[in-house]
Amino acid sequence: MHTILVVDDDPTVAEVVTGYLERAGFSVDRAADGPEALRLAAASPPALVVLDLMLPGMDGLEVCRRLRADAPVPVIMLTARGDEDDRILGLEVGADDYVTKPFSPRELVLRVESVLRRGRTGAGRPPGPVLRSAGIALDPVARRVTKDGRVISLTLREFDLLAHLMRHPGRAIDRETLMREVWGWDFGDLSTVTVHVRRLRGKIENDPAKPRLIQTVWGVGYRFDTPATTDPPPATDAVPVRGDGEALVRGVGAMAVRGDGPPVRGDAPAPVPPARSASGPPGDPAAIPVPVPTPEAPVPAPEAPRHA
Repeated sequence: MHTILVVDDDPTVAEVVTGYLERAGFSVDRAADGPEALRLAAASPPALVVLDLMLPGMDGLEVCRRLRADAPVPVIMLTARGDEDDRILGLEVGADDYVTKPFSPRELVLRVESVLRRGRTGAGRPPGPVLRSAGIALDPVARRVTKDGRVISLTLREFDLLAHLMRHPGRAIDRETLMREVWGWDFGDLSTVTVHVRRLRGKIENDPAKPRLIQTVWGVGYRFDTPATTDPPPATDAVPVRGDGEALVRGVGAMAVRGDGPPVRGDAPAPVPPARSASGPPGDPAAIPVPVPTPEAPVPAPEAPRHA
């Protein structure tokens, strides 16, 4: 049986939440302030914490920071504030989810079950093989991520988000799809996805201000780029020209002619040698020039015969 730690200074809210969680089959510990919550979590680590943002003394943000510093315990924030900045701040400090008061206790129970289920099954998918790209190794079984051999600490949602992106390299995925596939919600605040992407970039990118792995696709969503998904340089149809104005035969499918050997395919462009003078030594390996064709002059029409 999972134990849920409910932290709220409002006894009515705490009692209602506790009742619904217990009816859903959870064991519940309760705390009315931050210090008590930290003490209970240290004595008996919970499977998940339901944490009120507006606590007396030590607020919920500081409690969340300290909980996350000790162990990667999932946290769902409860907040009476309607300001988006406060909700985003809760996600920034490591909360996995949030519910705004007033809320449906049934919805809260569903959110708790969703977070715990994804922590056990890795976003509802079979574990699968270790994913590797750009120095990052993601192990779905151990739920561990390393970059260049160094372990990276991720929240449950950050881990699932990175796993989903790495499973679909080079594919632009909209935020609605990410919310459905990673969070398991058919609706919700899409800024949740934005915040988690920003936090994830801060942990895996060399320069989060100039991300190279998680790219923003404007008007769509996000794309995970790897060296394997980098587009090749565009082909050019330009004809190389020697210094004396004569074209050289080269390029894909063309036959490069060398003065010291037989023709070779031009799938790998032959090097363009320097121009040689007319007095150049015999056997010079420079490519044989091919004159560039010029338009022929029109043939004049025959004149009509003149009669005396």
